[in-house]
Amino acid sequence: MRRALRLVLPALLVTGLAGCVDGAVLSDHDARLQVVTTTGILRDLVGNVGGERVVVSALVPDGADPHAYEPSLRDVRNVVYADVAFSNYLLLEEQAVIKALDANLRDGVPNISLAEGAVKYAAEIIPLVEDVALDTIWLGMRVRGSGAAHGANRASDVLLHATDVSGPGVLAAYLTESFGNPAIYLNSADGFDAATGYRDDTATLPPDAHTHMSWAFTEPGSYRLTLSAQLAVTPEARPVPLGGQTFTFAVGVDPHSVPGMVGADVLHGGHADITVDLDAAVRGEPALYLLADPHGSGDAHQRIHDPARTVIEVPNKALAQVPADRAFRFLGRPGAQIHQLPQAVLGKHVHGEIDPHLWQNVRNAISYVELIRDTLTGVDPAGAAEYRDNATAYIAELEALDRHVRDTIAQIPPGRRHLITTHDAFGYLGAAYDVQISGFVTPHPAAEPSLADRRRLTETIRNLRVPAVFLEPNLRSRSSTLTEVAESLDVRVCDIYGDAFDDRVTSYVQMMRFNAQSLRDCLAR
Repeated sequence: MRRALRLVLPALLVTGLAGCVDGAVLSDHDARLQVVTTTGILRDLVGNVGGERVVVSALVPDGADPHAYEPSLRDVRNVVYADVAFSNYLLLEEQAVIKALDANLRDGVPNISLAEGAVKYAAEIIPLVEDVALDTIWLGMRVRGSGAAHGANRASDVLLHATDVSGPGVLAAYLTESFGNPAIYLNSADGFDAATGYRDDTATLPPDAHTHMSWAFTEPGSYRLTLSAQLAVTPEARPVPLGGQTFTFAVGVDPHSVPGMVGADVLHGGHADITVDLDAAVRGEPALYLLADPHGSGDAHQRIHDPARTVIEVPNKALAQVPADRAFRFLGRPGAQIHQLPQAVLGKHVHGEIDPHLWQNVRNAISYVELIRDTLTGVDPAGAAEYRDNATAYIAELEALDRHVRDTIAQIPPGRRHLITTHDAFGYLGAAYDVQISGFVTPHPAAEPSLADRRRLTETIRNLRVPAVFLEPNLRSRSSTLTEVAESLDVRVCDIYGDAFDDRVTSYVQMMRFNAQSLRDCLAR
């Protein structure tokens, strides 16, 4: 035998031969390249590139959950005979699967983590957010320009007055200071007093200032906030009026359906500031506008938005509870539920993990294929031409698939592209094909939903008036919360595939076509 059989089992590996059998049995009597993958999705990609020169088996059976699957003795045997191993990694697979792979591969066998390696092939990655409530737009206030034409200097003040709010509840904006105390900039609960120059609802900023802040809303619905700006060149001089604007917020409701704002731009991520431009009058332009940086990467991506044609989204994942501290009673009683765009601190809101579900963007699957092609070629140079030709043909098919998914989802009206699922596995699909990830039961399928998770899910479905939620077939037995909430609200439950195939969907191309059609059929009606 060209391989000595050695079964090195991790301590957690006690399942024996339990579980489903999936794919080929690897052997040292087969002249073809023996390949093991962790999941069926990767098995399919490898099979399309390797063709007749490879035999490939997946450790996680179709229909099983890679987040929770415990490998069997048969799985370990396949690892021992493998010439190449492919995992997704980035903590997608249960750690026992990774341990079985790493402990039982022969020395020198390539052990490729596709999600990590595909970045070199232009795959795009999405950070996982430590707290989903922070994965919203960061809305602050900013002053631009020198104001030299008005005689301003660094001792001057810019006054931003809140003069009116309309909406179903209270709107408050505040800054949490270093020791946790809130500095309130505006609070609509007690109205707006023109007689005092709106003193209690005024933000005072120096030239070139930029401040983050929290924006709280006590009820879901549409809000309109009217602001006016003035420049106080000196404390003694009469303030120079700079004009006003009305800013629109969609709080827990579809931002595309706000009355009077059909077709408006929607700001739902990145950084944005309500901006006072001290030099705009010199250019004959409005001095008050929204300055947005959707990528959070600086001046190169900044874009000016007209408040009259822009909606700021406050999604249901921004639901929060009023703290017990008496200093926050202006938001309501402790424990009351509000929507809040939280105060952001640059560089602090992203946890150090990456969303591992890269293949939900077909362009990323193409990067996987390119890495698979080059890996197989390195192990089996004699098959280089076949691997190259297979990969080229398959990439052409995937490029057509990418267009199909995009075109199919584009048939859903923008205001209905709200995806609510079992767990947080579709960020790449949302980013690539313009689908709003509006909610999920839990971030991870192994996590038990809390009462707060259930309440948030109910609020999201009700407020957005979604016609359907989506369930992953392999997680059906653990999706009672989603189905119960959907039934209570008379909402349809549709299928969507995330991590695994089954007897209905058996390939990656089928999976992505199914998902696109399911989204269109269930959301567009």
